[in-house]
Amino acid sequence: MPAPQVLFVTSNRIGDCVISSGVIREIRRQIPGAEITVACGRPPAPFFRAAPGVVRIIILDKKKMAGHWFDLWKQACGTRWDMVVDIRGSGLAWLLSAKRRVVYNRSWETGLRKVEMVSRLMGSQTPLDPEIFLDDQARSEAAAVIDPQLADGAGPGPIIALAPIAHQPGKSWPADRWGSLVEKLKAEPRFDGWRFMPVGGPGDRPPATPALEAAGPRGIDFVGKGDILASAAAIDRATLFVGNDSGLMHVSAALGRPTLGLFGPTEWWLYGPWGPRTATVASNETRGQFAPIEDLTVDHVFEAVLRLHDDWVGKA
Repeated sequence: MPAPQVLFVTSNRIGDCVISSGVIREIRRQIPGAEITVACGRPPAPFFRAAPGVVRIIILDKKKMAGHWFDLWKQACGTRWDMVVDIRGSGLAWLLSAKRRVVYNRSWETGLRKVEMVSRLMGSQTPLDPEIFLDDQARSEAAAVIDPQLADGAGPGPIIALAPIAHQPGKSWPADRWGSLVEKLKAEPRFDGWRFMPVGGPGDRPPATPALEAAGPRGIDFVGKGDILASAAAIDRATLFVGNDSGLMHVSAALGRPTLGLFGPTEWWLYGPWGPRTATVASNETRGQFAPIEDLTVDHVFEAVLRLHDDWVGKA
């Protein structure tokens, strides 16, 4: 008997793909032996190459006049799907032959965290915790960048990963403050001997430069060094993570790294990192109120990093 076929339409954004990654195992729980086709944007696509049950990845490159949806329909219309899960809430599922359709609806956005909304979509009574499906390729690619830098004169040391970029306006803490934060952490006895590793894509070099310059010989450069799964493997090598509200913040939390997310004029109580080993720091920490991320001081972030360290490293 042929294996059940499931189409999972997920986001073109890294963060949203991480948040909804628990759907993969839930599909396999509901439909044992399912072969899953994932449709997603190009940047997050590597996340799914080692995910359980995933046999195909369809890249959705956005086109004019919603042409990317027509392209996906052409690739999917020849299959009789046992289930189509669409967390983007498009009309695609209704144009395909499917025994069951699970389609996200924005009317459900009533103050629940996105992980909880996706879990309810799938009919799960408990939250579907996000998961990163690391593979040997990603670990090897990360090691090829990190290990030579750890072998230099600064010594191995624990690593604090930093993500100084967010790709939406207003979410990026000023680059020079990342440099100031590294300087303060270098002088803090708790971080004696630690290494500082900025992580990001090729376009993230300018925001990461002040942090790398401040780190000096204690810096590890993982900016533009691999795809998103290699960056995840690099973060998995870290003891702590500090980053803007971004996809990498959600990656770190899903990996179980102690994670601090920096927030400006966005809803930290809804979009903060998911999991028990996480924390947020915001320019305005009154729920329902906002301030520019530039109002977030270096001292405020520094104290939050110390609390994260003391909660999850100092007690280890």
